[in-house]
Amino acid sequence: MTQLQNDTFLRALLREPVEYTPIWLMRQAGRYLPEYKATRSFAGNFLDLCHSVDLATEVTLQPIDRYNLDAAILFSDILTIPDAMGLGLYFEAGEGPKFECPLDDEANIELLTVPDMEKLRYVFDAVSSIRKAIDGRVPLIGFSGSPFTLACYMIEGGGSKDWRKVKTMLYSRPDLLHKILDITAQTVTEYLNTQIVCGAQAVQIFDTWGGVLSHSAFQEFSLRYMKQIISGLKRENEGRRVPVIVFTKGGGQWLELLADTGADALGLDWTVEMAQARARVGDKVALQGNMDPFALFGTQKSICAEVAHILEAYGNGSGHVFNLGHGINQFTNPEQVEILVETVHDLSRHYHQVA
Repeated sequence: MTQLQNDTFLRALLREPVEYTPIWLMRQAGRYLPEYKATRSFAGNFLDLCHSVDLATEVTLQPIDRYNLDAAILFSDILTIPDAMGLGLYFEAGEGPKFECPLDDEANIELLTVPDMEKLRYVFDAVSSIRKAIDGRVPLIGFSGSPFTLACYMIEGGGSKDWRKVKTMLYSRPDLLHKILDITAQTVTEYLNTQIVCGAQAVQIFDTWGGVLSHSAFQEFSLRYMKQIISGLKRENEGRRVPVIVFTKGGGQWLELLADTGADALGLDWTVEMAQARARVGDKVALQGNMDPFALFGTQKSICAEVAHILEAYGNGSGHVFNLGHGINQFTNPEQVEILVETVHDLSRHYHQVA
């Protein structure tokens, strides 16, 4: 592989000295960019775009070509795993992802197994292709959904406002939910490890729906399985450490628990105060985040002020990766993103001066 020219993101995740605070954005390759819309239209539909190695490579690099970002993230979808498990993923216009064969009865759950990773070969081939195309400019992030987040879609058959079916199973048949989660955790571990072998230089676990759980349920049904995954991950490749980021949306109350998972960094949503988060986790982990995505709908002055506030709240030293508190909104003006990236780079140098 080509030698990495900008490893600021990886060093920050490991709390090593950096010259400035690195930045990347969740969903940075996506619907807010006109070039993405053109590629998506050419592909015909979202799944065809994900399945095409060449187009996934093109889409991953689009924001890297446009902005001075410090990392690329694989263009894919968290639901590739349940699709490989045979649940039949499809997208319905205006309604988001759905499954033809949801895990809505015990018989279906009993049939669930860890899938052959060859069913996900298109993802791994995309990782290898992106690494070659990116040519060492910035690191590549691989990712997966958390077992609980994936189970939410697998049981409901799609998205939900209240996750009623999932929570019904959680309280009435926890044994069935644990079976789903254990098999999914085994799958995620193998999936992420294969991404790492193919060239992912950091990985993130998206625990998007962990925040809907009670305190005890979070520990039993989400945290436990993320720990299981992290303990089984390949943590070194190509002669350097492969950092792991865990992001539980709505999980600010559990930062101390998340810091003990073995992850190198925690993603924060915008409801968490950065200074308080750093005080709570100390030097156990790096922190990633955490600007409200809708702050990008403000003025240049307000965007700069928000960046300044978050950087000041984190304070001096390494261990901070700037990001949004969730994925970038599809209606975001791309010019506002340019302002964000350059402002983070400019203002953050003050906090990394060597005495």
